[in-house]
Amino acid sequence: MLDRLQSVEDRYEKLNQLLMDPDIINDSKKLREYSKEQSDLQETVEAYREYKEVREQIADTKSMLEEKLDAEMREMAKEELSELEEREEELTNRLKLLLVPKDPNDDKNVIMEIRGAAGGEEAALFAANLYRMYTRYAETQGWKIDVMEVNATGTGGYKEIIFMINGKGAYSKLKFENGAHRVQRVPETESGGRIHTSTATVAVLPEAEEVEVEIHEKDIRVDTFASSGPGGQSVNTTMSAVRLTHIPTGTVVSCQDEKSQIKNKEKAMKVLRARVYDKFQQEAQAEYDQNRKLAVGTGDRSERIRTYNFPQNRVTDHRIGLTIQKLDQILEGKLDEVIDALIVEDQSSRLQAAED
Repeated sequence: MLDRLQSVEDRYEKLNQLLMDPDIINDSKKLREYSKEQSDLQETVEAYREYKEVREQIADTKSMLEEKLDAEMREMAKEELSELEEREEELTNRLKLLLVPKDPNDDKNVIMEIRGAAGGEEAALFAANLYRMYTRYAETQGWKIDVMEVNATGTGGYKEIIFMINGKGAYSKLKFENGAHRVQRVPETESGGRIHTSTATVAVLPEAEEVEVEIHEKDIRVDTFASSGPGGQSVNTTMSAVRLTHIPTGTVVSCQDEKSQIKNKEKAMKVLRARVYDKFQQEAQAEYDQNRKLAVGTGDRSERIRTYNFPQNRVTDHRIGLTIQKLDQILEGKLDEVIDALIVEDQSSRLQAAED
């Protein structure tokens, strides 16, 4: 581990030199690339430097204890040594975690797709609840929401809603939301007071840059049509809505949220690029899962990951066995307790995988 950490520090110092090179400063692409790499290494380097400093202090304190000291000084040195060794252990565990390969998508914006699934109108209403939950959570993180496509019902639900969340680290916190979310509650239309079970699916796609997934114009079929509202009511007589079909993968994306055809096409391209990129990721994940299944996956979207039980004000994440009696707060966007637990479980699993 120490050899790897020293290599990281050496690379960090090399990047410092490169970023002062006039040739690099004048090359915007390399400057951006090296600056990001340096930023990614900074936390590890700072922790490693503190670790080395603590190790030196431990050695000095042990040397001091070998000398003739009065009882008070000896007690103080022992206490200091105990604190230093505790800090050394904390830093060792942190450094092990920092050396686990980071998900390259963690810092990206995300495109979220929420769809009502089993349960008809009640599923659509639950999809709307989930959308509100994620937008409230995004607000607490200082992220920006941009709705890209909506298929609403007449009662305030969503058959489908697609939106982008712009913010540093959005994917790192939201990627575990992939999957089927189940709700158990008494619908407002239920006169008998019976609890119904409905589901909505959530897909979280990292925004893909053009350089990450190559999509050729010749592989895209573009169709335009008039936008329409709920129930098929025409809301725009111009052909502003856009449907893109990526012929090699059969991926289809529609966008009619904007009045401008150009803006709709731009938004649709973002979704298309993310979906094609995600398709390749899913294939790679499936191959990886054949060899090792992590405790918290982001692959199988048909998997039921969480249950929201209204009568008992309870949320249960089935992947990690977490149950919280705070459904009302979670639906208001207070997701930190759930998301932090999922991140810790994933990190522990990855660390175990790296040590194996």
